[in-house]
Amino acid sequence: MKKVIPLAILAMIIVPVYVVAARSDSLSGAKPSIVLVHGAWADGSSWSGVVGRLQDQGYTVYVPPNPLRGLASDSAYLASFLQTITGPIILVGHSYGGAVITNAATGNTNVKALVYVDAFVPDEGESLSDLATAPPPPGQNGSCLGGDPTQVFNFVPIAGDVDLYIKPSIFPSCFANDLKTDKAAVLASEQRPLVLSVLGDKSGVPAWKTIPSWYLIGTLDLVIPPFAQLFMAQRAHATIAYVNAAHPSMISHPRGAADLIIQAAQSLQDNSDRNSEQALTPNSL
Repeated sequence: MKKVIPLAILAMIIVPVYVVAARSDSLSGAKPSIVLVHGAWADGSSWSGVVGRLQDQGYTVYVPPNPLRGLASDSAYLASFLQTITGPIILVGHSYGGAVITNAATGNTNVKALVYVDAFVPDEGESLSDLATAPPPPGQNGSCLGGDPTQVFNFVPIAGDVDLYIKPSIFPSCFANDLKTDKAAVLASEQRPLVLSVLGDKSGVPAWKTIPSWYLIGTLDLVIPPFAQLFMAQRAHATIAYVNAAHPSMISHPRGAADLIIQAAQSLQDNSDRNSEQALTPNSL
């Protein structure tokens, strides 16, 4: 009898704890993985300040290379990469990377949110050229990359196409106008080129029509002016935030970008918790 009583007490202790633990797990969804996609004339290191902040919050972060070779092929590459990740995903794109995530996430049920940072958000059939050459409102300027391309870009012929590099002389004042001159000069030297043909590539069915989106507008952006960003963000019904930053806002203001990504991730977790709570109510059992 002395042996039976402790075992019975132990069972009474273990069972309630197991039930609570199981219920707790069902109420708190797993943290999503976060995939950061860089744009043209940049590379994955542009996300370094954001990555550290997200990792400090316990998120698994991936920064795959964006090939910058064509919208269809770049999107297909990213779509294949996303297939290797299990569980929910927050997909983030900067600049041209926004067009890539718009196409790559379509049909992937694991992608639960799209976050655009100073990014292009094309609709079906639109090209980057269409969006970049939209006339500005009265009193506002268009993109600093507009105008005569021979005054903006250096051209490097490749097989069947041309690589575009932003001229180092205008990179600091146009692309990175809120960074120190020496930092902007380094970025100008390290830039990865975009093929010319990308500018005319037509976008496919946009993922933002079925996936919730968030948008960070850089109010000092001269590459994609704020009026263009606002138009695309509103059309996508995105949750909009602002940061007083130039085009690569995730470099100069990494906290702003990280905070919006975390907001998107927490929104998903909050929805998961509410759905779990509803499933556990007596009326639903």
